[in-house]
Amino acid sequence: MIAFVRLLCDHLCVRAVSRPLLLLGAVAAVAVAAAVVFGALYATKDPATRVVLVKPCGDRTFGHIRSLVRDRSGRWVMRFDPAWFTSGVTANVAAAEDGVVEPGEPVPNDNYRVDEGHRLLTYLVAPGARVTVLTRHGAPAQLGATPIGVSQLAALVRGEKPVELFEGLDTGVWLRVNVDTVCRIDQQYVP
Repeated sequence: MIAFVRLLCDHLCVRAVSRPLLLLGAVAAVAVAAAVVFGALYATKDPATRVVLVKPCGDRTFGHIRSLVRDRSGRWVMRFDPAWFTSGVTANVAAAEDGVVEPGEPVPNDNYRVDEGHRLLTYLVAPGARVTVLTRHGAPAQLGATPIGVSQLAALVRGEKPVELFEGLDTGVWLRVNVDTVCRIDQQYVP
């Protein structure tokens, strides 16, 4: 690279070219070299150097699962009671308006659930949907999140105990929904 710049300088300086043009040539040479290096790094097959962005499987919504059963065709069908999981100023004002806290006072744990209606929405649940519930044996960094299958979640909703929960499903869950199909379910932790 240095030899190229010297050659460029010798060639241009002989013709008495101005310094700004010389500087522009040197910058162009460095830019070409950088482009080649970055291009080579991008094209590498080593997976440790590649960045892959994963789009979430759908929109996120909070609420409570009222039922999770298989229909006649074998599909998982969920009846879901949506609610708002609010925090910050939104939670403080909503709780004050509901008489839960005094106006201007913060809500406990900086969150407040607003569940005004109990209209149930119907969703299909993908058989391979990612499901996590909170147990004492789950990942500590994720507050005990433990992966389970859709059939195990259905058993929990029916009141059975295929796994021992840290706290009941009445804490609520977060769904990821793509149109009408749930692709992910995560239990909410409540301190």
